[in-house]
Amino acid sequence: MFDALQQKFERTFKSLRGQGILNEQIVDETLREVRVALLEADVHLNVVKELLERVRVRALGEAVRMSLTPEQEVVRIVRDELVAILGGEASFLTFSKEYPAVFLIVGLQGSGKTTTAGKLALWLSKRKRRPMLVSTDVYRPAAREQLSIIAKAVGIPCFTREGLNDPFELALSARKDAADRGHDTLIVDTAGRLHIDEQLMNEVSELRTRLRPSEVLLVADAMIGQDAVRSAKEFHERLGTTGVILTKLDGDARGGAALSIHHVTGQVIKFIGLGEKYDALEVFHPDRIVSRILGMGDVLSLIEKAEEKIDKQKALEVHRKIQSDTFTLEDFRDQLRQVRSLGPVDQMLGMLPKIGIFKDAGKVKMDEKELVHIEAIINSMTSQERDNHEIINGRRRKRIARGSGTSVQEVNQLLRQFYQTRKMMKTMSHQLLGNQLGGMKGPAAPAG
Repeated sequence: MFDALQQKFERTFKSLRGQGILNEQIVDETLREVRVALLEADVHLNVVKELLERVRVRALGEAVRMSLTPEQEVVRIVRDELVAILGGEASFLTFSKEYPAVFLIVGLQGSGKTTTAGKLALWLSKRKRRPMLVSTDVYRPAAREQLSIIAKAVGIPCFTREGLNDPFELALSARKDAADRGHDTLIVDTAGRLHIDEQLMNEVSELRTRLRPSEVLLVADAMIGQDAVRSAKEFHERLGTTGVILTKLDGDARGGAALSIHHVTGQVIKFIGLGEKYDALEVFHPDRIVSRILGMGDVLSLIEKAEEKIDKQKALEVHRKIQSDTFTLEDFRDQLRQVRSLGPVDQMLGMLPKIGIFKDAGKVKMDEKELVHIEAIINSMTSQERDNHEIINGRRRKRIARGSGTSVQEVNQLLRQFYQTRKMMKTMSHQLLGNQLGGMKGPAAPAG
């Protein structure tokens, strides 16, 4: 996400280093490069113009000229203005007092609307809500069946009344059923079209009137760039949408739609979709997104993912094993599984700040197949071998390679990785312990 833009910004701000004083010429040259980077990222022209005007005024101000680190001041100004362009703060869902609260999901066909409805239901269920799903798309073949399959996959009830083929009756019946069954949220997946037309708008408008939803969420495909911005503007003008969910951002290296949509349409981005898995939905935090773009990382989102996915009890057990030097290949496999549960590894590395030891983390391209091979190799070992890696001799390595469909060289490589990881984790554990002890004061010497 935003890889190309991040790299261009990095090169642009690097040229400011060593500049003692920023004059008008240097600022204009820097902003010219920023302008090219933003336009190549398919950011709306008006957004680029306004952003650069505001940055220029502040960059030539007294605070920057007097600063000992003008480069850092300019980066800070660009960061602040980008955050403002994106809406300033995260915008959270609104729940009405009516029971159940209704979320109307709208958008064009192919934007990922139905999958996003399932993702949103899962996201809500993890936050102690009790959602129900319903599809009012009675036109597209198997559209309702598709939502039912997704609902089953995420463990959320889906209203499917046989013989009911009117979108309005479907929605109203689903709302009553949700209320009767104690569901506090109803997510309505509406019909989409390949393009905006009167029939689509009239139907969704009528659904909005009858259901009185607390949210009308537009699902827009980030891959189509400024077309997503134009459709968002039209949906908002016709329906009064309350927020946007941008999908497929993991596949959009440019990100122009994300950087344009709020400023052009006045609509806030509430969520972003970052993958095909049903848990790949994140709240849109403008400050965190800008930090990623500027190479500052997004450690907060990484921590949130870890807290949600990683078993705390297992983490404490691993820490104990590292300290007692009993960390095994079985533990190593479990740790790999937990890391994979966080999402694509290169996506996780991209959240680290590009400084110090993490400077090149975002450039690392990790093939997920490698992790699958590692797990297959460990699975091919006996429990005795996993608990005591030192017994794995040449004969055992050949057997493990045959059983996992890999080579002896790959088995040797895994064992080397395990030795190095174990040594590194033990060293880090000792350093942390030493830092803690070093910060403690000893008992005071007796007087006299």
